[in-house]
Amino acid sequence: MLTKKSPKIYFEKTGNGKPLILLHGNKEDHHIFDGVIPLLENDFTVYAVDSRCHGESESVKEIHYSDMADDILNLIEEEELESPYFYGFSDGGIVGLMCAVKKENAFSKLAVSGANITVSGLKPQVLSGMRLSAFFSRDNRTKMMTREPCISPYLLGLIKCETLVTAGEFDIVREKETRLIADSIENSRLMIIKGKNHGNYVTDSEFLAKMLKDFFTEK
Repeated sequence: MLTKKSPKIYFEKTGNGKPLILLHGNKEDHHIFDGVIPLLENDFTVYAVDSRCHGESESVKEIHYSDMADDILNLIEEEELESPYFYGFSDGGIVGLMCAVKKENAFSKLAVSGANITVSGLKPQVLSGMRLSAFFSRDNRTKMMTREPCISPYLLGLIKCETLVTAGEFDIVREKETRLIADSIENSRLMIIKGKNHGNYVTDSEFLAKMLKDFFTEK
């Protein structure tokens, strides 16, 4: 399905229950969640989304996290979703945080994995590699990661919904950045997952499904 507004945003809807939006990372698409969706669809109506310039969504000249957040808020409005759950990985987590900052009641619960709120929140060697890649590839999606986001702890303090902040022990995001995100959101909990890197626990469908079910269904 596509949203009506431009750029057109592609998403797949499946399952039953309270709506849960899943959003992938940079240069990925909704297929990263192909393994976990069957484990979630009996408990949630899952919306697996392709960000602009990714997958089957429309591409635009410029790409910014703020615009990507607007895309999600537009989807929520068009689908008439009432305070859905949201899970975002990497760039998807950044977008989720920005949505919650932009609109107080956007989500009833928010979970983010491997998100950063500043460029300097990435480990130096990772950022250097991204800058080199952006220079040679001229890929605007990579370039965005070397210039954005810029979300202050003050803005994170505006987030009122219950939030789960996770990262791998060997993540590309500095641990102090992950801890700053959690510390800045009043109603949050932090999970640093031992022995894991940026994304291997996200692609572990059984682990991810249990983590999300436990968090989103907890009273």
